[in-house]
Amino acid sequence: MSQEIPLSSSEIATLWMTYQQKTMTQRILEYFIARAEDDGAKEIMQDTYRQVVNYIEDIKTILQNEGAAIPVGYTEKDVNVGVPKLYDKMFDIMFLRLLKEISMGLHTLHLTMSYRKDMISFYKKLTAFTQDVYDKCVDYLQEKDVLPRPPAVSVPKKAKFAEGTDYMDGIHLFSSKRVLNTVEVAHIYYAIESNILGMQMITGFAQVANEPEVKKYFVKGKELAKKVVSNYSKILLESDIQTPATWGAKATESKIAPFSDKLMMYCVSLFCSFGLGSNALGTAFSLRGDLPLTLVSTAKDILTYGQDGGKIMAKNGWLEEPPSMEDRNDLIK
Repeated sequence: MSQEIPLSSSEIATLWMTYQQKTMTQRILEYFIARAEDDGAKEIMQDTYRQVVNYIEDIKTILQNEGAAIPVGYTEKDVNVGVPKLYDKMFDIMFLRLLKEISMGLHTLHLTMSYRKDMISFYKKLTAFTQDVYDKCVDYLQEKDVLPRPPAVSVPKKAKFAEGTDYMDGIHLFSSKRVLNTVEVAHIYYAIESNILGMQMITGFAQVANEPEVKKYFVKGKELAKKVVSNYSKILLESDIQTPATWGAKATESKIAPFSDKLMMYCVSLFCSFGLGSNALGTAFSLRGDLPLTLVSTAKDILTYGQDGGKIMAKNGWLEEPPSMEDRNDLIK
């Protein structure tokens, strides 16, 4: 239904971003569904696929009612469902779970950027759908006993307050650092877990990428993810905390690409953006002095890597531009 209030720049932006992500998800699911060997996993992905396609159509309808152009996003040209499996079993649902983690953050943020009632309703429904898929993925992986859990800890018996500034110190040459608190462990553990999956994903991408420059970029990303896992695992081990187990799902020996270089580059870009956001939260909530230094250094590496990826996409004509504001200087000429 046509709205009296036009879409704001923020609402156009969020629809554009959601369209990019959902069309990418659509193509990835098409391949995973075609290659699925487990009926339970296939059912989760098929249900998700149907809903994703519906939401893509909803976005098209909203934009068309405004007289706005439909983004290109990712099409059937960006996927080849007939090629061999690129990843072992379980990877598909692990990957979908991480995609839904990213989506939950994005949709909640986009909800706060919405003002029209239909837009608010759209993102509320999208958020609820995303949470439901996430729950199904977690239940499935736990049932298969392949989802590692964060380390156990003794429950606190009383509330405590820091005594002096020593609590925030983290750089000692001749004395031990204080033990990590549960908030710090939660963010570090999550970063390790997501980077393990990211490393597995990008290893497969590196095997099948067509352009040498893209292949080299993915190899660099694999090494960056490995570095993050190593550095963060060391922090946990220093406090005698077990690191996440490496999941069995990994890349196969296939060298035939199921996805276009364009789609794989965007997927890595999405993961980089998510990694930056997670690092920002981890930095904000880490009180031991040495931790923000490590997290900021990691964020810098991810930012540089993401920017390099953007340049590759732009050079190859794969970087679709978001809608722009009016260039008043150009109009005045």
